[in-house]
Amino acid sequence: MTRTNAAAIVAVVLALLFAGAATVASAGREGAPAATTPSADSADAGFARDMAVHHQQAVEMSFLVRDSTDDEEVRRLAYDIANTQANQRGMMLGWLDMWKLPKVATGQEPMAWMAQSGGPEGMGHEDMSHQDMGHESAQDGGHDTSDGALMPGMATKTELNELRDARGKQAEILYLQLMTDHHKGGITMAQSCATLCEVDAERSLAAGMVTAQQSELNLMSDLLKARGAEPRA
Repeated sequence: MTRTNAAAIVAVVLALLFAGAATVASAGREGAPAATTPSADSADAGFARDMAVHHQQAVEMSFLVRDSTDDEEVRRLAYDIANTQANQRGMMLGWLDMWKLPKVATGQEPMAWMAQSGGPEGMGHEDMSHQDMGHESAQDGGHDTSDGALMPGMATKTELNELRDARGKQAEILYLQLMTDHHKGGITMAQSCATLCEVDAERSLAAGMVTAQQSELNLMSDLLKARGAEPRA
């Protein structure tokens, strides 16, 4: 069994277990206290919304590279990432439905929920306040969303088009570089949820994401090295 498959299997098994736990916990009593349901501006809701968007792009990129190369290692990695993250995305959207919360937070900046504790890696409220859907410049010290990258680590529209047009080794390298950035952004979010989220199942899922995606980062570094490339700075 490859390291990729092992990481994917662990993530999927954890996802299924956590989904079941959340369903049982929420279905217990119709008159459960309101405090058991996260609010729309909670870390639990914010993580579920933002990570669902983040995961959707990972699935999209994985399908793009699947159709752009015949390399079995990269295609297998792409399949594992698409399968795992599609399942997790469905679970998080299901939680939002279960909590009767919107899947899109109107007027709320992506990742703003992370400011509750300053976020990991030194990401404070000032850093995340720049993420206002495309009007801030990276030169101002914020995340530049003007080309469609809604959150740090996400690919821009230009980068997605480049991946869509690339073929063979070029596509493999670009995918691995983009997905490396994507995983780093995802790990940052998942670490915040593991600290801030209050729903046990969601907090455990986030911790599992950190472990699985770090394993995939190590694998992608090896795959890039084998192709004479390295992650982007």
